[in-house]
Amino acid sequence: MSRAAVATTTRMAAEEMRRASASAAVAAAEVPAAAPAPAGSRWARVWPPSLRWIPTSTDRIIAAEKRLLSVLKTGYAQEQINIGSAPPGSKVRWFRSASDEPRFINTVTFDSKENAPTLVMVHGYAASQGFFFRNFDALANRFRVIAIDQLGWGGSSRPDFTCKSTEETEAWFIDSFEEWRKAKNLSNFILLGHSFGGYVAAKYALKHPEHVQHLILVGPAGFSSETEHSSEWLTKFRATWKGMLINHLWESNFTPQRIVRGLGPWGPGLVQKYTSARFGTRSNGELLTDQESALLTDYIYHTLAAKASGELCLKYIFSFGAFARKPLLQCASDWKVPTTFIYGQDDWMNYQGAQQARKDMKVPCEIIRVPQGGHFVFIDNPSGFHSAVLYACRNILSGDGEEGLSLPDGLISA
Repeated sequence: MSRAAVATTTRMAAEEMRRASASAAVAAAEVPAAAPAPAGSRWARVWPPSLRWIPTSTDRIIAAEKRLLSVLKTGYAQEQINIGSAPPGSKVRWFRSASDEPRFINTVTFDSKENAPTLVMVHGYAASQGFFFRNFDALANRFRVIAIDQLGWGGSSRPDFTCKSTEETEAWFIDSFEEWRKAKNLSNFILLGHSFGGYVAAKYALKHPEHVQHLILVGPAGFSSETEHSSEWLTKFRATWKGMLINHLWESNFTPQRIVRGLGPWGPGLVQKYTSARFGTRSNGELLTDQESALLTDYIYHTLAAKASGELCLKYIFSFGAFARKPLLQCASDWKVPTTFIYGQDDWMNYQGAQQARKDMKVPCEIIRVPQGGHFVFIDNPSGFHSAVLYACRNILSGDGEEGLSLPDGLISA
């Protein structure tokens, strides 16, 4: 990756953070009234609607998930998969809770044709499986689709996050996913991960390649490190008071979710502004309908406002500027699973990191760019994203006449 490309990527990441901070300031002053408290409650009598705190919990997250998925035509089953509390000999901190209480992974499995290949979908940072709601219907026509909330996110268990190193943090996600796989009795599946979920999926496939038939990384994070790609712009920015403040917040593990929680009754308004901007005014793809926007906003709020857990991985996995502390680029020569990278054409995650990794890989690797899509390409351009996934899996779907399929129109091979 060139220095110019890194500087551009870092500027875009910083700009996203700046816009989030600005949105928070605006939201505190200009948000719609929060949903009213239940009629007859003490809070409904004491506080005006604009000052009522909107509670959340695992049950409320699952309820919001159900409302969001109500727009789908495909049937599904939602379940909490028990992954236990301590695999034999485990040294991972989340397995060593004082109470030995079991942990659960929120899982949604969609109806599918008999013998359809299994596609497991893993969300990114500050997200949950419901972010794929625009994709489930189309993909369920060809795959047995299973989507999960990673440990500490969405409707899954949220243990206290006690990891103190990159190694422990990676094990938190990789080992909990492996326990989930065992509980579901899965093997030989296609593993798709988005952003941070792509980082986790790749690390999992490096450790357990025998279970993964094909790896699909969508705008994956974590391919380069700051030391490998130093940026003059980033160095200068860090020397400014804004840069020092943001870097301090990053190293202090100050997450975006803390802003949502800290705003209390104004939190839903901030999320609504973000959703309307990112998937509305600032989107260059297929805009959300009013119904989709309202349901997604409600869902995002409840997943972000819940207890801090998995989100606290941030500073242990990445340094400021979204550079990986243990970059995947260094593991490229150890890759054992055929891989397809999918990027939105306007994704701030730069695809050149994947190009560099491909040079060292000893397995088939393709890089596809999807037009009219950014980092959430599966929301921005769902039909283009679906075409890219089907193309990536054309050999697996060969029994359905997909073998030999040429790159669909509009998609770009990088």
